[in-house]
Amino acid sequence: MMTSTTTLAIGTGAGTLLLSTVSALVTGVLASYTLRHHRQVFAWMRKIRRRDEANAELDRPAEWLTDLYKAQCRLAGKPCRAGDFEDIAQTGNMIRGIADHAGALRPELADVAHRVDAYVATALPEPGPALKVTAAELHAQLVQAMRQEAARHELARAISTAERRIKDLRYG
Repeated sequence: MMTSTTTLAIGTGAGTLLLSTVSALVTGVLASYTLRHHRQVFAWMRKIRRRDEANAELDRPAEWLTDLYKAQCRLAGKPCRAGDFEDIAQTGNMIRGIADHAGALRPELADVAHRVDAYVATALPEPGPALKVTAAELHAQLVQAMRQEAARHELARAISTAERRIKDLRYG
């Protein structure tokens, strides 16, 4: 007698079934890790985009503070008259204009605008037609020049504080 063994279908052996099951599990695990990784990457990209948008709002005040610092450095150590303060007064007005809308930077920009006003107010009077300057007038001008330098120093300190605050907001 002859016995015959037949298989139901090709490839339904236990080894092939186990291999396909393990392969499906590995594919599923890899897919879930990939999805998780992509979610983390997209969350990171949204965070970076929000930070970049916030930094763009800080670019203009930072640029104006840099310009103001350069302008006041040009006037350091020399007595100045009202005409010498044109750049500083203009930049101070621009900073004052955005100080109310600056949010977290408002106190620092308001302080800078106040210091600009105090510095511009120390302008020396225009020289008169007198040929001879008295000792009292010379002394008064010297005192005013010293006040001017002190006001310039306070302005430089306020600018530095505002620049540090911008840096903290950008990278903090």
